[in-house]
Formats: sequence, structure tokens, C-alpha cells
Amino acid sequence: MMLLILIQRELLSNLMTFRFVVAMVVTLLLVVANTVVLIADYERRLTSYNTAVQQHAQKVSEAETYSEVEGKIRVDRPPNPLSIFNAGLDRRLGNSIHVRHTLVPTLWDTQSHSADNPFLSLFSSVDLVLIFQVILSLLALLFAHDAIAGEREAGTLRLTMTNAVSRPIILLAKYISAMTCLIFPLVMSVLLALILFSVSESIGLRADDWLRIGGILLTSIIYLSAFYLIGLLISTLTRRTATALMLAMVIWSTLVLIYPSLIVFAVNRLWDTSSQLEAASGEIEQIWERFERERMDFLERDPVEDDNTGYDILKGPGSRGVFEPSDSTTLKYFKAESRNLRGVNDDSESLVPHAKAYYQFAESLRIRAAERTGQVRWKALEQVYVRKANLAKNLMRLSPAPMYDFATESWAGTDFHSIADFISSVQQYRQTIINYFHDEGIFSSRQWFASDQGEIDWGDLPQFSYQRTDVSTGIKHASGDMACLLLINCVLFMTTFLIFVRQEV
Repeated sequence: MMLLILIQRELLSNLMTFRFVVAMVVTLLLVVANTVVLIADYERRLTSYNTAVQQHAQKVSEAETYSEVEGKIRVDRPPNPLSIFNAGLDRRLGNSIHVRHTLVPTLWDTQSHSADNPFLSLFSSVDLVLIFQVILSLLALLFAHDAIAGEREAGTLRLTMTNAVSRPIILLAKYISAMTCLIFPLVMSVLLALILFSVSESIGLRADDWLRIGGILLTSIIYLSAFYLIGLLISTLTRRTATALMLAMVIWSTLVLIYPSLIVFAVNRLWDTSSQLEAASGEIEQIWERFERERMDFLERDPVEDDNTGYDILKGPGSRGVFEPSDSTTLKYFKAESRNLRGVNDDSESLVPHAKAYYQFAESLRIRAAERTGQVRWKALEQVYVRKANLAKNLMRLSPAPMYDFATESWAGTDFHSIADFISSVQQYRQTIINYFHDEGIFSSRQWFASDQGEIDWGDLPQFSYQRTDVSTGIKHASGDMACLLLINCVLFMTTFLIFVRQEV
């Protein structure tokens, strides 16, 4: 009974303060304004994605040989509607990748098929989670800084304890009432965002997206609880509200603003990657030099008795491996009948078997070289970027603010794991294309390099399909940071309790 009375008193005290009204109004206005902007940006990105898919499909249908289409297959990643809550890497990394049998795609090969919105660039990092992370965490500290110190300074704490109220009850009442005041603007903000979602016809949430939103909301509550308990601990340790407020502002600015930026800056300055990149470049160069030697050995073993012939095959990791009828060193028996049409003249018909044998050998050899190159490139990517990012993330986890950001990224599906899942899907699709070419004997067919036997039915070409991972993946990647936030809550509450029960009022 006494607990309920104290909760009611603390709740009314918090709700009637000017700071609560200001924080409530500012939070809701920021959420509504940014949600409108972010929804408009999502719709623009979705339109750009649909346009890009159509354009890329059209380019494939215009190809007249299989070697020509190999450079035109391009797959796209659809925008994530939950990026409105936490943009993460959804907008910062590329959303389109060329699919080539001569290159294993990695994060380095992503491109963007849409330009940034100039207006949105002013708010590019202001998603809903950032508003909660900054505004509501500040509000939590403002609620907590005078919770104990203010009453001690005013003498009301001693008066309350004369009524035989235990100190744990006082702490619990203050915590429950303050968290109720913090949860109210948080829930209202999420509801307003969802109402704006329903107005947009472009945003369609799946069943597990609602669970992801629930996970973001739960993580936000745990995060705000941690900052309230930080403020409560400060209030317990200090005797004056002015001192508590000053310490709270210093700690808030350090944990939310200064420390994460400082870690990123320090890791970027101290982690030198030039040697790894140089070593990887040397390995890749050796791989393609070996490819070139084996290719030339094949040509020497398969001479063509024609003084007007010679091979000029594009080489390297980005090539298509096609005959280019451009100068005197090319295979002149393959005459270009038009700009986009490769034909074989009567004098060169007898040389077609040589070309088929060459491409069957060269493209298989090129694929193996690309696979070895892909291993080197992935290893370099791991050393240069992934490890650096993981180190920075682990160091930033000493602050609750980055942990909250990482956890909500995982819930929203905008973290690095989600981008890596898309790239993995593209790699699997590339292998599907290669298997299709092998099974159909396309590398050794006339249609690989010539278009004089009719149009190709591109409907038989395997199609790319990508779906965002289900909510279980988000739970898996978010659980670690959520567990750390819960642990911080427990440690802060127990520390505050142990100090408070031993203090003189």
C-alpha cells in the first residue's frame, strides 16, 4: 500500500514538471517530422529500386550473346522499411551488384542505383532510434538527478522516512514512476510512427516486422532504464542537485556523444591497413599473371593456320572474355556485322571449333582464377574493414548508447549481418549462373561469342531472389547487446541500493 502511495506521488511530481512537458513535445515533434521525411525517402528509394530492376532486366534481354549478357546481369537489394527506425547500413552501403563469372562479389563491389535526396542529407542520420537515444536518455537523467539529492536537500527525504517507509520501497517507487513517465513518450512516438506508416501505401510490414518493432521498443525501454539508474546513482552519491545535474550532463555527453566518436576516430587513426591492401593486391596480380600464362600456353598448343588471325582476349578480373574485332591483332575471321551483332563469315567457319575449345578452356580457367581472387579479396576485406569495425564496436560497447544502437540495428535488419546476407545471396546466385552455363554447355557453344543463330531465350536464365532474414536472426544478433544492457541495469540498481541503504539521511 505504501509503495502505491509513493508511486502515485512520484508520478504526479514528474508529470507536472516543465521538463517533462518540454521533452514530451520536443520528442513527438521530432518523431513526426522525421518519420514524414524518412517515409518520403523510403518511397523514393523503393521507386528507384523498382526502376533499377526493370532497367537491368531490359539490358539482359537486349544482349545478343551469352558473353555479352555476362556483363549486364545486375541484382538489387530492396530498401528495408524498418530503416526508418534505425537506418544502420541500409542507406550507407551500396544496394546493387554486377554478377560476373569472372568476379566473386564482396562488399567492395556494391554500388548505389539512386542518388541521395539533397533535403534528406540534412537529416540522414536522424532516425527514430537516434531521437530516443539522445532526447529520452537526457530526459531520463533529468528525472533522476534530483530524485534523491533534491529530496535530501529539501528535507523531504527525512520526513518520508519518519513514516516507517523502507529505503528499498523508496527507490523502487522512484524507479517505477520515472520509468512510467519515460515509457509514455516512447510508446506514443512509436504509435505515431506506425500511424504514419499506415498512411503510406508503399510500406508493407510483414508479420515478423511487428515482432522486430516490439524488440526495438523493448530495447529502448531497457536503454532508458540504464540511463535513469545512472542518474539515480549520481543523485544518491551527491548532496546537492546542482552537483548532480552537472555530473549527469558530463556523463551523458561523454557516453552518448563524445566516447563513440572518439573510439571511431582513434581506431581509424591507429589501425594502418596499407600493408594488407598492398599484399592482397600483389597476390591478386600473381593469380591473374598465372591465368594469362596458362591461357597463352593453350593458344600455343592450339595453333590456327591462318595468317590473318590472332587472339586478342580481354583479360583480368573484370573481363568478359570475348573476341573484340577492333584491330589487326584480333580474330579477323569473326567480323562484326553491326555494332551489337557478332557474326562469323564463310571464310572463318572452319575456325569456330577452335573458338569453342578456347572458350571452354579459358572461361573455366577464368572462373578458377576468380575464385582464388575472391578468397584473397575476402581475406583482405576481413583484415582491413571487418576486424577494424568489430574492434571499434567492442570498444564502444563500454557505453550503453552504442549497445542500444547495435541492438536496434539488429532488430531492424539494417546491421552488417543483413548486408552480408545479401552479398552471400548474390554469391550463391553467381554460382547458380555458372552451374547453368556449365550444364547447358554455354561456354563451349557458338552462342557464347556469336549471334548469327537466332535470338537467345533469356527466360531460361536463372532469376535472382532475395528475402530479408526472419526475426530469429534479429533476436540472435540483438540478444548479446540486450543482455549487456540488462546487466548494466542490474549492477546500477544494486550499487545504488547498497549505497542508499547505508547512507545517513
